[in-house]
Parts: sequence; structure tokens; C-alpha cells
Amino acid sequence: MIRGRNLRQMVESRDYGQRGTVSLLREQLESGEIKPEEFSLRDLFENLVFDRSGDCIGREVLNAMDPRQVDGIDFLEAGNAVDTSAFSNITGQIVFSKMMERYNDPGFIWPQLCETVPTQLNGEKIPGIGRLGDVSETVGEGRPYPTVGLEEDWVTTPETQKRGHIVPVTKEAIFFDRTGLVLRNAGEVGYWLGVNKEKRVIDIATGQANNHNWKGTAYNTYYASGDSGPWINKAVAALADWTDINEIELLFEGMTDPVTGEPIVLGPSRIMLVPGALAATAWRVVSATEVQHVDNQANAATYRTVGANPIGGFRQPYQVVTSPLVYSRTSSATTWFYGDPKKAFAYMENWGIVTQQAGANSEADFNQDIVVRYKASERGVAASVNPRYMCQATAS
Repeated sequence: MIRGRNLRQMVESRDYGQRGTVSLLREQLESGEIKPEEFSLRDLFENLVFDRSGDCIGREVLNAMDPRQVDGIDFLEAGNAVDTSAFSNITGQIVFSKMMERYNDPGFIWPQLCETVPTQLNGEKIPGIGRLGDVSETVGEGRPYPTVGLEEDWVTTPETQKRGHIVPVTKEAIFFDRTGLVLRNAGEVGYWLGVNKEKRVIDIATGQANNHNWKGTAYNTYYASGDSGPWINKAVAALADWTDINEIELLFEGMTDPVTGEPIVLGPSRIMLVPGALAATAWRVVSATEVQHVDNQANAATYRTVGANPIGGFRQPYQVVTSPLVYSRTSSATTWFYGDPKKAFAYMENWGIVTQQAGANSEADFNQDIVVRYKASERGVAASVNPRYMCQATAS
């Protein structure tokens, strides 16, 4: 257990002070050098509550919280003489660390499905998505270079939305040292903010939500050949072997950039987003070391060839990504998705998960015995910016 008196010594020292102590604590929590569970709320309160003259009075104030101490000072009335900023700021870093730990749960797949784009706008018009295209020309000796301009082209992203929760630290939590309860509540806040973001990103990636807006016109994410859409990135292909992946890859060859006319080229790492029912099949297909081909069904023993996996070698690596939410959001055990999702989708982020704190001596303190509150929020929106880089396939 990290003792509060060590932190008090740092807060009171010239080398660190309160700001330096909080900064160092943040670094050590982020690096994993120390864990939120290594702290005690009661111990921190006893050592990090001071009076205005700088004397530590945490133990006296803690004793005053005991309703049996009828002749003790009243915490609320003595508020002008009590400085809880060190306790609030240091505890805030511990609470925030637990939130972030659960917000970044390793089971979440949204970081693999979209690119995070910081923005200060509530909905953004992104110009130049179409890029320049192949406009290079031979420049003769002594001749001027040709001037090129960006084609008028843009994608409009939807308005961002704010989500958040409040974690209270009550007098009882400090008095009875319910550190575990406070950290559990903080972890739940982080986790469910992460779950909500996970659902929104998966909805965009799977076409359950469609917000692609190109040059002022709204489009769906996926179109089949009979849908009369501006591109075809949806087909019937049950994921059974390498031929199904090859069939979907041919859809990319059939699509071109609307501005440059150039084909859609995926990066070297391709994502296969699958429901749980297809996860084992997907792994088998992409990791097979050899494939057998039967050229004559009537005489399979004679007309059989064995070769390397056709989607191996230069086509590797394929990354299989799955989550129970893929099925729960699509209600399909046979629909899968393939492509380069980070080129297709973005998370337009005003701010990632952040915390703010409300100190003691507030109305909540008097009405609910809440010593300090921490508010966590994040604001952003999942957006479809270039759906041509992702395809959808289903068994029927």
C-alpha cells in the first residue's frame, strides 16, 4: 500500500509541491508502475487535507465526519478553513486512471475499425477526399512545372455528441475506506463509455447506421449490384474458403475513386470483421498452409493437386477481428466484412475521455454527504468517410 504520508511529504516539499506530485502520480499510473488499488481513500484524506496555514488537519476533519462526535467541528461550516484540493486532485488522478483502464478494455475492437480524427468542430466538412489523382507530366528542360489544384470534393461528417457520467466520493466511502467501491464505480463509468463507443463504431462499420454524406448527398455504406448505388461493395459469399475472400477482393477492382478514376487499393494489412459463428472458419481460411484442389470429382484420388494457400504469401497478413457485438448489432451469424476499415471510417473526436471535479462544500455535500465528485465525459461521432474501402458479404 502506498502511504499517504509519502505523498504529503511530496506535496509539502519545494521540489514537487501539489502540482508536481499530481504530475508524477499521473505518469506512474499511466505507465502501470503503480495501480489505483494500491491507495486508501481514508489514508489519503488523513494526509492530504490541510488548513489555510498549511498544517495537515485531515485526521481531525475525518473525526469530525463521525456523527458521534457531537462536539467536533462541522466539516461544512469549517469549509473556509479546510483545503481539500490536494486530496481532490490526487484522488482524481487515481479515479481517472481506473476509468481509462476500463475504457481501453482490450476486448474492444473499435480502435481497429476506425481512425481517430481530432476536431474542434461539431460536424465537419472534409475537403479533398478525392486526392489529386495521377496528374504527373513530363517537364521539359527549362519549361515551367504545370500547376494542379484539388478537385472540388468533400465529405460532411455528422454532428458530434457528448456522453458522460458522475462518480461521487461520499463521506462514508472515506470514513469506512470503501476505496474498492469508488474504484469499481469509476471502472464501470469508463467501461460503459467504452461499450457505447464500441456499439456506435460497429454500427457504422457494419452498415447498421449510415451517415456517409458526399458533396451534400447522403448514401448508404454498402450497395449490392441491384441497388443502383454509386458503387458495389456488397455481395453474396458465404465464408467457407479462400475463394470467397477472392470474390470479395474482386469487388474492390470493380470500384474506382469518383474523382481520380483510379482503382481502390487496399493496404497490406486487411481486416476481416466477423461474428463469432464465423471466427473459427475465418482463422482456418487465412492460416491454412496448403489447399487441395480436386479437378475431377469422379476421380478425386487421381485428379487432386495440393498447393500453398492462395491467399497466403504476399497477401498476408489478414487480421481476423470479432466481437459478440458484431452479431448482436447485425442479428446475422453469416454476414462478414472485409477491407481497410481505417480508410473507410473515422471517429471524429472533440475530446477523448476527460474528468472534471467538483470539490467539497457544495450543495451535494450538505444534501448527500458527497465530499468530491468526478465527472467523466467524451464527445465524438463515428463517421463513414470513404465506404469504398470496405465490403460486406453474406451467405444469402
